[in-house]
Amino acid sequence: LVPSLKLGKVADQFFSAGRPELEVSYCPSLRPQPMKGRISQAVMFAGLLRVGPAAAWVARGSPKAGRFGSRKTLTAASKAAAAESPAAAAAAAAGAGGASPGAAAAALEGLTIAEWTASKVREALATAFGDEYAGSDAMVTAATKTNFGDYQCNAALPLAKPLGSKPRDVATKLVENLDVGDLFLEPKIEGPGFINLVLRDDFVSAQLAAMQADPGRLAVPEANTKERVVVDFSSPNIAKEMHVGHLRSTIIGDTICRILEYAGHEVVRLNHVGDWGTQFGMLILHLRTEFPDFVNSPPNITDLTTFYKGAKARFDSDEAFKKEAQLTVVKLQSGDAECRKVWQLLCDISKQAFDGVYARLDVKAEERGESFYNSRIPAAVEALQQVPGLVIEDKGAECVFLGDVPFGCCGEGAASEKEGVKRQAVNYPLFLRKGDGGFGYDSTDMTAIKHRLEEMKAEWVVYVTDKRQAEHFYMCFECARRAGWLDDSKQRFEHVGFGMVCGEDGKPYKTRSGETVRLVDLLDESSKRMRQSLDERVAEGKCQLSASALELASKTIGYGAVKYFDLKQHPSTDYVFDYDRMLDTKGDTAVYLLFAYARFASILRKAEAEHGVDLKQLAAEAGAFLREGGMEKEEVALALELAQLQDVLNLVLSDLMPHRICGYLYDVCVKATTFVTACFVLDKARPDVMKSRLLLCAATCAMMEQCFQLLGIKPLDRI
Repeated sequence: LVPSLKLGKVADQFFSAGRPELEVSYCPSLRPQPMKGRISQAVMFAGLLRVGPAAAWVARGSPKAGRFGSRKTLTAASKAAAAESPAAAAAAAAGAGGASPGAAAAALEGLTIAEWTASKVREALATAFGDEYAGSDAMVTAATKTNFGDYQCNAALPLAKPLGSKPRDVATKLVENLDVGDLFLEPKIEGPGFINLVLRDDFVSAQLAAMQADPGRLAVPEANTKERVVVDFSSPNIAKEMHVGHLRSTIIGDTICRILEYAGHEVVRLNHVGDWGTQFGMLILHLRTEFPDFVNSPPNITDLTTFYKGAKARFDSDEAFKKEAQLTVVKLQSGDAECRKVWQLLCDISKQAFDGVYARLDVKAEERGESFYNSRIPAAVEALQQVPGLVIEDKGAECVFLGDVPFGCCGEGAASEKEGVKRQAVNYPLFLRKGDGGFGYDSTDMTAIKHRLEEMKAEWVVYVTDKRQAEHFYMCFECARRAGWLDDSKQRFEHVGFGMVCGEDGKPYKTRSGETVRLVDLLDESSKRMRQSLDERVAEGKCQLSASALELASKTIGYGAVKYFDLKQHPSTDYVFDYDRMLDTKGDTAVYLLFAYARFASILRKAEAEHGVDLKQLAAEAGAFLREGGMEKEEVALALELAQLQDVLNLVLSDLMPHRICGYLYDVCVKATTFVTACFVLDKARPDVMKSRLLLCAATCAMMEQCFQLLGIKPLDRI
């Protein structure tokens, strides 16, 4: 761990040692961590330098581990280009050397524009005011207002007092030593000492050209370190229909899977269905008594909720039925053939209903229910019993009292020391075996952890459940850690908790009769309302879709609207479900976004049909984004927004918050709408202008399509 200003010199020492078998791996821009005086300010902004075979290094412990293309490798061939900053080192790794806008674009792989600029600011501070200022906060951010530029640096203001100078004088000396010409025009000082930075058109064009040349990934590299990731999500219960409460786990989990897959990780999608437990005694008995000839004439249980309620009512009101149901559970768990047959029938009927919902939502997952772990539970419990002092007996039950538990992401460093991970006292235990000798959810979940770590060889495990279950899972993670199963230096365990879907009264969303809303009914209603809206557009002459196309569009937009309205919320917050807001054609809704996408697609179709433009040929012209006279501010604003996808995805990979993609997609759409409104695209009188603007439209469509794909929403070229 060395100060960023020394990285180049340290790397040079290794290069000059004449050790060709070694590589120097560089992980740029560790985020500043408050050290409470234990280490000098200069080291707070630092990089990791690792010497050895590059393939042997897994970048754990770094805030950027698992991100898209975050690691640089410097070899002896790049010795001449290596310099004294993270940006220059990155440039050397890319073979750029920081000599041109195109080279700078290559140097940014793994570094954001803000990170690159901040490193340059810190170099300038050290040169202008001394090495003791190399660790100062560079205060580089995207500009709050586009008329001030694209980025701004406010470092001069807080440094004025310690330097004994006016802020503007500090800013002037900083700019005199600031070398950012690869990316920006000449920096300008405004007001008391704000430094405004405007990106060069040729740099922006190079960014867009890189995206255009890589339509499959839009210039976003896969993660350097690929991991085997298990995502546990959805998890409905057998013999119960999926309801609105399953919406969030299903689509948040699916989106997390899509992002991880896009990053190149090996993702195992697991649906931990509730297919085992004491409730199956009453369900099996109810089926046998209501349908005695179920073997030869299987019943058509289309309403699982009614069936479950019928069984529960008998269980609560009929004592004889209750006792027999409890005995039936014992038979099932003992392997009784007839009980297993009824159980399998209930599972098959439920799975058919679940698959119908998943097909509508375009969600795929491997079903691996609680029953899968049933035979593995005794061995898992026995393994925990072998850990000295971990399992104790309490009133006949075998328990694990944990005391205090870390709440937060586990992995990439000891959970107790990770910034942002707090320990919280828990005054109740995990029950590995109940007093009656039976097993429950705790023993099943501990067995699942053991299986995922030891047999599936998972390196990263994500649980997506109601946030009220967070404490339970953090307890399970801590138990696995104390048992020696979970090694924070090798595995990463996370819980993504979500809030409730509420009605206008702020309570869980229900029907007018007070019943839980079935998920299929919610999707049907959204599709129905969208069809009514499209029919009105047809009547007004605003839509020319055929009847079959209207049906497809109403379902595609209706289902997408439900997904987006949920995904745009922060996962942990409760939100009020509102069809009118969800299906609004204006504002931050899927309807607005999908209509905007169709508008941009129509511009491209018109260019081909009416102006004879060959879009494929145009895409091959890498320099077509540039033109004499420069780009309008609306074009630059959109282009800059399009270049932020990798930054957004890296952020999502670090905290698994899909709402960030929704926010980014909406920002792109707003800037694209402003662009096509202010800038005439199909300007045949100015061919160069039309070319560059068509490419910008094509890049916008490609970016929006990629974001829609990550969210599990299907865009339509025509609406």
